[in-house]
Amino acid sequence: MSASSVPPADLAVDVVPLGGLGEFGLNMMAVSCGETTILVDAGSMFPEADLPGVDRVVPSCDYLDQRGPVAALFLTHGHEDHIGAVPYVISRVTGPVYGTPFTHAILDNKLDEHGVDLGDRRREVTPGDSVTVGPFRVEFVRVTHSMPDCVALAIHTPQGVLVHTGDFKIDYTPLDGQPTDLGRLAELGAAGVLALFADSTNIDRPGVTGSESDVKDAFDEVFATTAGKLVVASFASSVYRMQLIVDLAAQFDRQVAFVGRGMVENSEIAQRLGYLRIPAGIAVKDSDVGSLPPSDVVCLVTGSQGEPQAALSRIAIDDHRHISLSPDDTVVFSARAIPGNEKAIGRIVNHLARRGVDVVTEAQRHVHVSGHGSAEELKLVLSLVRPRYLVPVHGEYRQLARHARVARDVTGGSKTPTTVILAENGHRIRFDREGGRVVDSVTAGRVLIDGTRSGEVDSEMIRDRRQLAADGLVVPVVVMNRQKGVREGLPEIVARGFVPEAEAGDVLTDGAAFIAGVIDDCPAGERLDEGLLKERIRGEFRRFLKRRTGRRPMVLPVVMEI
Repeated sequence: MSASSVPPADLAVDVVPLGGLGEFGLNMMAVSCGETTILVDAGSMFPEADLPGVDRVVPSCDYLDQRGPVAALFLTHGHEDHIGAVPYVISRVTGPVYGTPFTHAILDNKLDEHGVDLGDRRREVTPGDSVTVGPFRVEFVRVTHSMPDCVALAIHTPQGVLVHTGDFKIDYTPLDGQPTDLGRLAELGAAGVLALFADSTNIDRPGVTGSESDVKDAFDEVFATTAGKLVVASFASSVYRMQLIVDLAAQFDRQVAFVGRGMVENSEIAQRLGYLRIPAGIAVKDSDVGSLPPSDVVCLVTGSQGEPQAALSRIAIDDHRHISLSPDDTVVFSARAIPGNEKAIGRIVNHLARRGVDVVTEAQRHVHVSGHGSAEELKLVLSLVRPRYLVPVHGEYRQLARHARVARDVTGGSKTPTTVILAENGHRIRFDREGGRVVDSVTAGRVLIDGTRSGEVDSEMIRDRRQLAADGLVVPVVVMNRQKGVREGLPEIVARGFVPEAEAGDVLTDGAAFIAGVIDDCPAGERLDEGLLKERIRGEFRRFLKRRTGRRPMVLPVVMEI
């Protein structure tokens, strides 16, 4: 019986997380039923320190290539960890890309950089809308996060409703007046939800996260006590934080400069779509800052994570074209430190301290609030939705496991306790008449992108870069007589980053003699084959260097024929 003739209730639904489980970032999930596959988000992440030369990490699409074309892509919101991989995934998507207006506006800039035009596949939706793709009906439910226009997804399938929260928190007093639609989540729960895929980011934080408006008092104090220039570093996507700073600037008779490419682009998008309201005369260009009294200016800048090329990094070392700091100025880090960025942020703080400015972080004052719900909020959503199954997503494994324990505590005493499926990237979660379970694993992994070039960075290239960083490079240059098949003189050896120059003399001199002996001992046929000769020199010389120095530099022989 073909898939098209199978009664809908007999069609199994497979859910495969391709990123975002056991890690922060790379959020992407494939949902399949019959011949139809849809994607939920396509996020990226920034590389860790052990990936030299890598600018971006995106999920592997091997599984999608095996399944065939993707019928539609659904985006929950516009953060990099949910849309950053779209330019690399979009070639697999033959159907529409659904997202809210702000999500699409941010995505448009990203796709333009890659020369991608969605054309009529670009579909804007608003909370309350629903669309049908094959056997799926996908409903968009409003949630509150740290940026505008975020949605959860209620995916109606032949097996039941799957609710994917996206990133969310429960803010009863959001700055835009659009709280999470708890009523609709409760209606879905009352009607019956098969599985809840829930954000686990802040599950290990007790209580509730709090409202974006909670930081106003702390910023009120900062504005009131700063005699000079005020610089606020935040995520460029934090439009609500932008609005708060703009409102306070108007209250304290300061003008606002948006500094850094991401901050400028996102503020322009937010203004165009009506999510950011700036009174006339408040906004100035960064080039105007130097001509204004410091006490009349507040700068909203990129670089809250210590990124080397961001605006705050250049300001901190006095390398920005238009903005400099003095001891009367204050710099506020209005963002949490993403795990792994602590060193980079500390470096920036040290540079700022050398300039004599006052540095304010979340540790001193309540200048940041998370966009993710804490434990009590996740418990509330779980109680409202009452899913048959819970699949924790978005977090490292310890967060997923903690979420599982909390779910068992919340629902364990009910008549129909929620069953937790603790999945990992690549697990195929199947829902059919037998229930929900992990049935097998598919290929899932990461693709490393070098943004300065056109292709992917493979594992061999990463290994070579790590070796160069650890042990350096040695280049033996050998001159061979093509007619006679013998070497001409001793080889020359060039070394970079290998051992200190004062210690390299004897090693390289002895190494030249060693290579000469290796060449002389080669059979005549091997000496006349450049490829074979290079491999012999590379292998023998690496072993020689290991014995003499204990290091394994990259050896790149050069054979010149005369």
